[in-house]
Amino acid sequence: MLPSASSLTPSIRLAAALSAGLSLLVAAPAWAQGRAPRPHAATEAPQPPRGNVNRILAVVNGDVVTQSEVSSRTRLFALNAGFAASGEMLARMEPQVLRLLVDEKLRMQEVQRRQIPVSDNDVADALRDIEQRNGLPRGALTAQLRQAGIQPRSLYDQIRVQIGWGRLVRVLLGSQFEVPDSEVQELIASQRARQDQAAYLLGEIFIPVDNPAQEGEVTTFVNDVVTQLRRGLPFPVAATQFSQSSTAVQGGDMGWQGLDRLDPAVAAIVPRMPPGAITNPIRVPGGFQIIAMRQRREGGPNGGVTQLTLRQANFPFPGRLDPQNPTEAQRGVVERAMRISQSVRGCEAFEQQGRAGSDRPADPGPVVLEAVNPPQLRSLLAGLTPGRSSQPLISPEGVTLIMVCSRERQAPQGMSADAAREQLRRDRIETLSRQLQRELRRRAVIDNRA
Repeated sequence: MLPSASSLTPSIRLAAALSAGLSLLVAAPAWAQGRAPRPHAATEAPQPPRGNVNRILAVVNGDVVTQSEVSSRTRLFALNAGFAASGEMLARMEPQVLRLLVDEKLRMQEVQRRQIPVSDNDVADALRDIEQRNGLPRGALTAQLRQAGIQPRSLYDQIRVQIGWGRLVRVLLGSQFEVPDSEVQELIASQRARQDQAAYLLGEIFIPVDNPAQEGEVTTFVNDVVTQLRRGLPFPVAATQFSQSSTAVQGGDMGWQGLDRLDPAVAAIVPRMPPGAITNPIRVPGGFQIIAMRQRREGGPNGGVTQLTLRQANFPFPGRLDPQNPTEAQRGVVERAMRISQSVRGCEAFEQQGRAGSDRPADPGPVVLEAVNPPQLRSLLAGLTPGRSSQPLISPEGVTLIMVCSRERQAPQGMSADAAREQLRRDRIETLSRQLQRELRRRAVIDNRA
């Protein structure tokens, strides 16, 4: 018997709860790292920009920011996040989006002043990379944006600024970008000395407060972001779009951190956080931090992590699923997945079944159980018997099955030289980036007309 519409609905809800975590297994977390926006999930229908689209909201050293730019960027965020955003919520986001666009104008002006090249080909290459990672034909991403009522230039401009700012900071660092071996070894020794202490795999969103008069406005915005994160907005998406830290391009990933490397206000909260938790906004020097606990590693003999090897099988629907009115073809996809879930045993046979009709890799690579979010997905993986499939996880795009092949408890690994070098380099980039942004704000002539 084919599954009924009512039998599909609970799985849809489960898949929605797991969608952010599944992205850890199948794709990078944000468009800047290769994930295309999902126009169908952001809003019920494309909405025109509010008010006069040509209205000037700010003038930044002679360059204007219009209502149209702010509206497009706001809808791009909702589109990329994949959540239903009401008109009221979009309106509440606009002041902070305007502030981000002002900062982007300042960054791009400095990039141009220092003659840092960012060609149209650089932007086009980044767009093609996004499309290729998502199995989209050339030009499909631009078409999706237009279909959702978003000016493609909103995405182009954001990519251009990110490329240019990264190159500028690299140039300004000069020889400091190359970390000497002595500093690398010093950090490794320091980390080894703290091996008996707890460590935390964290994500961050940093929202600056440059003007004390704007603190109330920024507070409202960061509280809205936390609300959406707790409703299921993927943390890496919010970090990529709004964080002003250099970790934004990695979806907010801070890597493993000891308490001594955190701001005291953050360090006071982190030890009490379970994996998957998200803090309220924390006031730190220069602004607010929102912290996500991805994984924690206890010190001493109880430290270590659980590493999984997995296989996944994905079965796309022919057309987007309406859970109240699935087509016969969609029911057939679910029925096939159910048969595989109930009958196939062992990862080799499961992998063979998953290869047919899927553009996603069957092997997502090693997965650290404690780092998996959301908690529902972590619990699902923890409870699976190796060699047996999960129940079908149904989303509007298709059905996913997951099988655990092996589960191994591993002792904590020491920091490698490459990891230490990258951490020191990231710290230098972060420090210089914040200093330069503050200096650009201080020197700028900004006429805010919003």
